[in-house]
Amino acid sequence: MMNAKPKIALAIGILCISIFPILVRLQLTTGLISAFYRMFIAAVLLLPYIIVTKKFQLPNTKNILLASLSGVVFAIDIAIWNIAIQHSSATQATLLANLSPVWVGFGSFLFLKSKPVLNFWIGTTIALIGMVILVGFEVFSQLHFDLAFTFALVSGMLYATYILMSKKILSQMEVFSFMSIVLVSSSLFLGLVCWGANESFKGFSNTAWFVLFIQGAICQLTAWLLISYATQHLRATRVSLSLLGQAVLATFLAWIFLDEKMSGFRIIGAVFLLLGIRITFYDKPISYKNLKHKP
Repeated sequence: MMNAKPKIALAIGILCISIFPILVRLQLTTGLISAFYRMFIAAVLLLPYIIVTKKFQLPNTKNILLASLSGVVFAIDIAIWNIAIQHSSATQATLLANLSPVWVGFGSFLFLKSKPVLNFWIGTTIALIGMVILVGFEVFSQLHFDLAFTFALVSGMLYATYILMSKKILSQMEVFSFMSIVLVSSSLFLGLVCWGANESFKGFSNTAWFVLFIQGAICQLTAWLLISYATQHLRATRVSLSLLGQAVLATFLAWIFLDEKMSGFRIIGAVFLLLGIRITFYDKPISYKNLKHKP
């Protein structure tokens, strides 16, 4: 049962993140200010709780700096992700950013003790094929190798960097302490970016404020507390690839709430993507012999 808890936490966290694209498509605020309030609201909600419950444990100076750097990396990822979406299609940005499992695989091979196994690379290949089918082959004919393309590609690398850094740091820190430092550092960074870009921090409609609250409370705080817990107990490669599952859930939610088309190809793509994720959680090395003798 203990082994199941991180997997359940990861699944719920992915569900919480999957709501985010639906909220962003409402376009009630700019992308940058949305990113800032996503982190700031999460910080405002978490800090009083950890102070009252005394869950914050002050780490050593090295880990404080590393956790703060993780927050800045995550903040930059969010910022350039929004810029990529604003200056290109959301589909193109999503496709390029979702290359993060590949970068996590290479990063894990180079920097972590837990090296990617063959199952990871097989699962990643199948999942990425599913992602391509889910997004649509026509996207490739519309790729524009411009600044937005570069931003989306870098976003995937930063996303992978954050997962690898958090995996390393969470082996020495509690989740609440880590998340507190990440949220504060990312909020400060994004606040400065928004100020420098002359973004307005107020004057939004009641609906916009409600959506911003949901983004901060559910899509950031709840989601990443659960994902950080899962990261602490599971392989970084498994977590990164599992996060692709949000594309399936987001597509399904968009079909329900935004009346987006759900074609047969999208369903096939979703099946391939989920199959790829499942393979990475198969502990025995995949081989013809194992499959033949599987009960």
